[in-house]
Amino acid sequence: METSPVRTDLALEARESASGELRGVAEERRELRGFHVTRLRVLDERGEEALCKPRGEYVTVELDRLLRREENAFSDCAELLGEVLRSLLGALPDGGCVLAVGLGNEYITPDAIGPWAMDSVLVTRHLAQLPEFRHFRPVAALRSGVLGTTGIESAALVSLLCRELRPAAVIAVDALASRSTERLCRTVQLSDAGIVPGSGVGNAREALSRDTLGVPCIAVGVPTVVDASSIARELASAAGVSLSGELPSGLIVTPRDIDRSARDAAKLVGYAIDLALHPGLTVADVDMLLS
Repeated sequence: METSPVRTDLALEARESASGELRGVAEERRELRGFHVTRLRVLDERGEEALCKPRGEYVTVELDRLLRREENAFSDCAELLGEVLRSLLGALPDGGCVLAVGLGNEYITPDAIGPWAMDSVLVTRHLAQLPEFRHFRPVAALRSGVLGTTGIESAALVSLLCRELRPAAVIAVDALASRSTERLCRTVQLSDAGIVPGSGVGNAREALSRDTLGVPCIAVGVPTVVDASSIARELASAAGVSLSGELPSGLIVTPRDIDRSARDAAKLVGYAIDLALHPGLTVADVDMLLS
């Protein structure tokens, strides 16, 4: 029987894989603005062991309304994600800069969520002295690239920039791995526990977190890939079949329409960051400022 662990970056899926009540994990499920929202809190070492996730809060928003193209779904979802992100950031000092980081390789579509999201982030740090921008929070944006194209670890680059900018917080956006094809580009996970770039595809790098950066680090991720062995398990489970022998390894699958889906998800995340950092703005305001 194949018993290797299912690869997933989603705390919700880790919770689904565990049976019964988990000690050290608090769970809350709600429907907000028509979207299913699951909030998991890993409270202590027992929770970390149960979910294989570091201590912190993990909020998963399912994008069904958006995928059905319902009226005002994009605005509602961006505002909801902005509210969740603002709550995870907590109270930031007035005028404190926030550094938004797009992790991943913009030339590989399933890995481009982070860099593409930065296209929709309002960069205002260099405008802070202008009267018309006095009510905007200073925001800087970075596309960190990947080690193979820059020769620099993303964590090292972000850490060096934090020493220079001294931001009040970092928001790191990345593509994630799911265990289910049903969640690809259909889910957003937000967490105050930071992120380990590349972990979903077995290429884990140094973590971005409060411990490594010295400031709060909020991770925002969208699953874009699933391991082939996870698909095999998913199909076998649906058919009531038990798997034995070796399953495919090293094969990553992504949706056929990944280009459009990744672009849409990246825009959604970028707008959510804008609404979180600049209270009072609307989606229409962000449209105008980005045009």
